[in-house]
Amino acid sequence: MVSKSNAIIAQSGGPTTVINSSACGVIQQAIKSSKIDKVFGATNGILGVLEENLFDITSERPKDIEALKRTPAAAIGSCRYKLKSMDESKADYERILDVFRAHDIHYFFYIGGNDSMDTADKVNKLAKDTGYELVCIGVPKTIDNDLAFTDHCPGYGSVAKYVAVSAMNAGKDTEALYTTDTCTILEVMGRNAGWIAAAAGLARREPEDSPNLIYLPERAFSKEQFVNDCKDALKEFGRIVVVCGEGLVDDKGEVITADAGVFDRDSFGHVQLGGISEVLKDIVGKEVGVKARCNKLGTNQRSAMHFASLTDVNEAYLCGKMAVKHALDGVNGKMVTLVRQSNSPYKCTTGLAVLSDVANGEKKVPDYYINQAGNGITDAFKEYATPLIRGEAEVTIGEDGLPVYMRFERKPLEKKCANYL
Repeated sequence: MVSKSNAIIAQSGGPTTVINSSACGVIQQAIKSSKIDKVFGATNGILGVLEENLFDITSERPKDIEALKRTPAAAIGSCRYKLKSMDESKADYERILDVFRAHDIHYFFYIGGNDSMDTADKVNKLAKDTGYELVCIGVPKTIDNDLAFTDHCPGYGSVAKYVAVSAMNAGKDTEALYTTDTCTILEVMGRNAGWIAAAAGLARREPEDSPNLIYLPERAFSKEQFVNDCKDALKEFGRIVVVCGEGLVDDKGEVITADAGVFDRDSFGHVQLGGISEVLKDIVGKEVGVKARCNKLGTNQRSAMHFASLTDVNEAYLCGKMAVKHALDGVNGKMVTLVRQSNSPYKCTTGLAVLSDVANGEKKVPDYYINQAGNGITDAFKEYATPLIRGEAEVTIGEDGLPVYMRFERKPLEKKCANYL
């Protein structure tokens, strides 16, 4: 590796409450290093690299970089852009290396999920094949908590905390007005894995607490069972609070949505989910015979900095910091992981996983975290998830009573490559 060169950091996929905390860890650790000259940001993930839309993070104010820890979403800029295979789109990968060469970039830190790790892995392999010195390190990010080889993912603890308290609040509302609004259905994110929906179960400290029923994509949804579950809850408590993951499937493995058969897909090729709560609402009205309301948390659940988990913020920062430390120690082609050492007291450290292994893996909620009936969680899940939501993250509040978030000044780098087509 050259004695002193530049680093680039990019963010990809759906934003989270703490993805900026990971970025802060990368940036601050890189700036302190004697081996890294400047740190550049790629606006809107890998698209920013392809389009050579880069800015100098080193010139940003230190207080703004520090404020990343207290700012949700992706301050550098994210994207949903999946590069095709090397055979299909080798020119794109070569373009990335051309941009890196032009700006003397020899360290690449990519914060994201499976698809992002796949991109970093392919860029790394091409660099090796062409003899270009490049260190690629992945930093985990996803609220879905479905990345393999890591105990949990930065971003999950905060969404789990937000969803649990949302279930508590919805339960209190329903309990107060159950004679009129008898059923509340809370729809949460979670494409193939039910980690987010399961987190709502943390709110149920006592049998009469909400939610009464939780449905995860890991178990095939049965309309008949759902109706019976609702009738049982109604008989026991006089009200029903249901939490459902957006990716529920039937016994044939087909996704259940309000627009069944009419699927839009994002640029990753993923089906655009949503609307399961409307489906369940109709079932409750017709088959159970009570009024139901739908609460769809949407993007609020992944950007609720005002109620973020301090554990999550700190671990996200640690992952970013360790990414740089490993890179400077010569580690390459790996993603930083979180390794749980104990539950009580809770202790967690970091490890490493091969980028290509992470890209091809997926971690779903195991059976022992789901109750036998398939409509709730077990105590084992509570032991797993509870430490991740502890602590309240620091938030700067302005004179108007609202949070104050940072924004980069974004001093653009001069473009040195031909326009990207």
